[in-house]
Amino acid sequence: MLSNHFLTGLGFGLSLSIVSWMVGIIGNALLLKTSYYERLSHLNFIPSKALNKALGIGEFKWIVKNTFFRFLNQGIKVEGKNTDLSAIRHQMTLAEVSHLIGFLFVAAFALFQTFNISLVFGLSMMIPNSILNAYPSLLQQENKRRIDKVLKRHESR
Repeated sequence: MLSNHFLTGLGFGLSLSIVSWMVGIIGNALLLKTSYYERLSHLNFIPSKALNKALGIGEFKWIVKNTFFRFLNQGIKVEGKNTDLSAIRHQMTLAEVSHLIGFLFVAAFALFQTFNISLVFGLSMMIPNSILNAYPSLLQQENKRRIDKVLKRHESR
């Protein structure tokens, strides 16, 4: 029974995480028109480089850069020295907030299913949710911090 709930929750979590990308895009479009969005563009859940490294954000970045995932968001691409980093940072914010909304969407379902079906089912839903929503959001935060450093250097010149 335990493994059945785990595998079913994993499959349901994977499906719902992919659906949550659309939910995140729609939710982000709605939030974009509010006064809260400026605050959302400066989220920083894990400021520690050491903790990001321990969580495997570097490995996740490698996976994104070296698999089909690199084709998903073409708006986030540095082409050369003349690339508009502010525009890329904006695209990163859009992606980050969309993934965050998607993460919260699936987390709400997982919480409901924890009480409705079982703890194992709910927790197993969070595995693909973390990989497909939380990690991309954290990666965008790290990349935005790097871009912010470069933009500050250019402003100080």
